[in-house]
Amino acid sequence: MGTERRVTWEELYEMEIVRQARRWNVVRDVDTIEGINRRMRYGGYRGVIRDADNAYDATIWQAAGAIAQARDRVRLAIVAGPSSSGKTTTTLKLCRALRTMGLDLRLLALDNYFWNLSDQPQDEFGDYNFETPDALDRALINRNIRELLEGRETVTPVYNFKTGRREAEGVPMRLEPGRLLVVEGLHAFHGEMTEGVPPESQFRIYIEAICQLKDGGGDFVPWTDIRLLRRMVRDNLHRNYTPLRTVGHWHYVRAAEKAHIVPFIRETDVVVNGYLPYELPVHKKYLYGSLKEAVGHFGNADGREDALRRATRCLRYLEEVDALEDDSVIPPTSLLREFIGGSAYEGEA
Repeated sequence: MGTERRVTWEELYEMEIVRQARRWNVVRDVDTIEGINRRMRYGGYRGVIRDADNAYDATIWQAAGAIAQARDRVRLAIVAGPSSSGKTTTTLKLCRALRTMGLDLRLLALDNYFWNLSDQPQDEFGDYNFETPDALDRALINRNIRELLEGRETVTPVYNFKTGRREAEGVPMRLEPGRLLVVEGLHAFHGEMTEGVPPESQFRIYIEAICQLKDGGGDFVPWTDIRLLRRMVRDNLHRNYTPLRTVGHWHYVRAAEKAHIVPFIRETDVVVNGYLPYELPVHKKYLYGSLKEAVGHFGNADGREDALRRATRCLRYLEEVDALEDDSVIPPTSLLREFIGGSAYEGEA
């Protein structure tokens, strides 16, 4: 599906979905951190949660409808996007919508195709770069996808994230006639993954946190910073990774997504905006203290200028926004629950 041409920020900001996001935020006074604080202090915050979730869900249902209408040719639906964009929740919501529309499907998650962590090289800080396509067994992904689409039984791997290794036994899987295959993963659009699969039989969904939010200085908050905040929360709460480690690792994430993920945004059938205008106050609750510690740590560490810059910038956003101490107002069906826990989709496949 084309070459991996670098997409510039100027091109991204001219996309219609970005302009729509900007207008949506302005109308609801959540286009600035100051505006978010006003909605929290003087009313309307719950309305922002409801409207944002409805808008996000509506896009997913539109994508499901487009797949259903093209079911005579589409056999493979792919959901991809950069780290912490909300791929898992988006995929599971898509599967629910497709099943509601009467489609039978099987889900294949590419997170199970990582090479063993012991086989990955470490950098001078003891970190691993598992963000690139090279960290995945692309040949096995392609073989499994092709065998499934051909109606043959295949054995898919199971990756244990606690041990950093694949389990000895895989899982037999077959795609029955008439079933749709849904594939979700960071690099699911990479050419080698679907080599030999006709492009016309694929439907591609790209998910990104299209954050059209300005800070106190009038600058737009980078989309990648929102995703970094999400990943820090999730890593700390659910993966035994401190915010310090996540920030220090993020340069690998950013390099890989600019080279291998973002270029595909113009080669997709649907772009889903997964940014939630109500999420920054929640991130403050979970991260403010840890980010202050990270800034202090990286300020005294040689070779960590990138991490210091990112941590300092994210800390500034959290200093400007009011914290939401009681996050029970966040519904279990919210994409944000993928990161803070309590999702209605946990354990679903």
